[in-house]
Amino acid sequence: MATVNDRERQSGDGGSGAPAARGDLHAFAVALRRMNGEINRLVYAFAGDQGLHPTDVQALAAILDADTPMTPKGLREHLGLTSGAVTACVDRLERAGHVRRVRESADRRVVHLYYAADARSAARSYFRPLAEAVEGARARFTEEERAVVLRFLAAMNDELTRPPL
Repeated sequence: MATVNDRERQSGDGGSGAPAARGDLHAFAVALRRMNGEINRLVYAFAGDQGLHPTDVQALAAILDADTPMTPKGLREHLGLTSGAVTACVDRLERAGHVRRVRESADRRVVHLYYAADARSAARSYFRPLAEAVEGARARFTEEERAVVLRFLAAMNDELTRPPL
């Protein structure tokens, strides 16, 4: 017996008479949710193996991906956490050997957070299957197609980080 979702997928219009683009939107949503779920599965497993909370892994990614040295304030803003929650997160990450707090400025109150080199190699080992999956998927596309995919992902990130109206 076909479900409402099955019929919507088959017709592409959800029975509303909307154009088939609705089906494209549904296909994008399903693919993005599935990919997000698989990445979350890896993140949760890594967090569990390392004795961390999944939010700690998000913090590690933010520190790793930052264009400039991350500060606790920047991490708080990025993750949307309270200053106390960020302090607890950074404390856990530091105790586990994943980050270093460094006071590089003449202003000793300024703390920069760096991903520890030893921890970086552990994360690389753990997430190697993800990197291999990305490389396998990339190999199926031309350079021009990959450029379009990157533009799409950048546009998605822009849309998701845009403040609500």
